Amino acid sequence: MSFDDLLKDLQGQRTVQEDPDHISLDQLFNESFMRKHSGFASFGEFAHKGNFQIQTHEDIENIPDELFDRHVARETDFSDWKAMLDAANKAYGK
Repeated sequence: MSFDDLLKDLQGQRTVQEDPDHISLDQLFNESFMRKHSGFASFGEFAHKGNFQIQTHEDIENIPDELFDRHVARETDFSDWKAMLDAANKAYGK
């Protein structure tokens, strides 16, 4: 799943009809994955801890990469967002 697809998931703009292989953020970053790699039970808790207010695609685009990477590095055992996303995709079997 691409980063753009994840952004659309956060906005609720993608539907299962658009992509039968659609993976929600809750599925990709499931409780087991989040607990293994962070102190959080969900991706939502993780995002909330970073004070990320995500309502629209624009909101996500406005988060500076370095800010989100720092949050990932601080709150998970990954060095940056790409590493976390890649590991989640691999764990999910994509």
